Amino acid sequence: MNTSAQLLDRTGEDRTWWKEAVVYQIYPKSFNDSDGDGVGDLQGIIERVDHLDALGVDVVWLSPVYESPHADNGYDISDYRSIDDRFGDMSDWEELRDELHDRDIKLVMDLVVNHTSDEHDWFEQSRRREDGYEDYYHWHDPADDGGPPNNWESFFGGDTWSWDDEREQYYLHLFDEKQPDLNWENPQVREDVYEMMRWWLDRGVDGFRMDVVNLISKTQGLPNGEEGDWQTGVEHFMNGPRVHEFLQEMDDEVLSDYDVMTVGEMPGVDVEQAKQYTGEDGDGLGMVFTFEHMNLDYDGGRWDPHDGYEAWGLRDLKAYVERWQTGLAEDGWNSNYLGNHDQPRIVSRFGNDGEYREESAKLLATFLLTLRGTPYIYQGDEIGMTNVDWESLEEVVDVDTINHVELLLAEHDFEDYQELRGFVNARSRDNARTPVQWDDSDHAGFTDGDPWLKVNDNHTEINVADDRAAEDSVFEHYQRLIDLRHERDVFVYGEFEMCLPDHEHVFAFTQSLEGERVLVVLNFSDEARTVELGETDGRLLVSNYDDPATALPSLTLAPFEASVFDVSADR
Repeated sequence: MNTSAQLLDRTGEDRTWWKEAVVYQIYPKSFNDSDGDGVGDLQGIIERVDHLDALGVDVVWLSPVYESPHADNGYDISDYRSIDDRFGDMSDWEELRDELHDRDIKLVMDLVVNHTSDEHDWFEQSRRREDGYEDYYHWHDPADDGGPPNNWESFFGGDTWSWDDEREQYYLHLFDEKQPDLNWENPQVREDVYEMMRWWLDRGVDGFRMDVVNLISKTQGLPNGEEGDWQTGVEHFMNGPRVHEFLQEMDDEVLSDYDVMTVGEMPGVDVEQAKQYTGEDGDGLGMVFTFEHMNLDYDGGRWDPHDGYEAWGLRDLKAYVERWQTGLAEDGWNSNYLGNHDQPRIVSRFGNDGEYREESAKLLATFLLTLRGTPYIYQGDEIGMTNVDWESLEEVVDVDTINHVELLLAEHDFEDYQELRGFVNARSRDNARTPVQWDDSDHAGFTDGDPWLKVNDNHTEINVADDRAAEDSVFEHYQRLIDLRHERDVFVYGEFEMCLPDHEHVFAFTQSLEGERVLVVLNFSDEARTVELGETDGRLLVSNYDDPATALPSLTLAPFEASVFDVSADR
């Protein structure tokens, strides 16, 4: 009996709600503004809950709404138990929770505990060396030359150390200087985190997306890192020496007492490491976000201006998918995503945001929602939103983009921002953070005020109102696929098998489960492609074309054509 069948034959722990769920990520600042201040808020989300219900999703992952100075758009938290007033208050959060739960939609919150804001009470007390808080963060004296304690590099560019005049020591921050890293070696830090998690779970949270959680353990002594092609020091803070111990403790102390969904954001994790975090004998997490496929289109690094952005090939994506689909088939679980608040828009990155925008948006939806694992949809992708033209650096808000552009201008032979404009247009995180385009009115129906980040000019052609009113729209295609996934376990628990592994333009695979078998065929190119497949006959379940190719085993696929067939023997 294959593993998929065993999963369905068992009861209880193996067949779980979060494996069968479709997740929708909301970046609240950009979702919907209810009060005209230009910033999305909780009441704005409540106004649009029926949109989520109509789409058919099962879980909302809500990016941070905690109190924050917003140096990194809310991922710098100053109070874990308070709602930032730009989003509302706790009563608004409770209303949103209830509105979602009334529609059988669960709510997952962001857990950001590698670091806090430097305005958090813990940090304020730690910099004053108050009793009990001296070692809540990583404080160090200068090196012998008076400079930073080591050579580690920040994810946002530059070094990872900032000097604090009050304490007269350096503090560690793997991200922005206003995001000091917590010292997880301190057991009181861990207990405070666990207590906070229980506080939220007892208020009805259905799980956590754990921000960069594989960075919480650092090598003792914080030694210098080896300089190389990537970020200096990663070997000392990525998948660190005690990370499994800490996460197992978190599971024992908190998570095992609740029926929750957990997903750990984990840069640098491969399949075998993912099993250690999620497998039967792992640390207790449900799944992880891997970044392997997020690095396919650059070799030298996200912000290497000499690295061609369109360098990725479909065979690379196939190899990644097959490695993870088969690697976690018997132990662990996949999270499937193409975009989020930290990545460019998927139709601009993996599809075609020009002539074939709708077709490629539907193709990417088909790809995402037919793989084994839990799929994640990012806000706006359900209507095929695209990247933006950032005409000047003054229009950019993302600290990661700004820091790296300034470094590139200082350290490389670029005259001005305009030489980097196309590069920023392709890579900036702000591409995913422009306001959701609800209609063709001023500011796309997102706000009555001035939006915190500019609205994409194409909102008059691409918006929710027009897309939902149209026949066979991108939104409707997502609906159809989500319904199909809910109806057929083969898309959730199926056994993955690659077809045409060496084809440079067509991605085809099957999923099989207890006699049921489906074939997914995707033409990732802007030209017609003819392929020969092993299946001789099948019934079309869904396609993104009105007149799709159906004459198996030979199919001539239109540009960005995507079709799903039932090829079961007893269909």
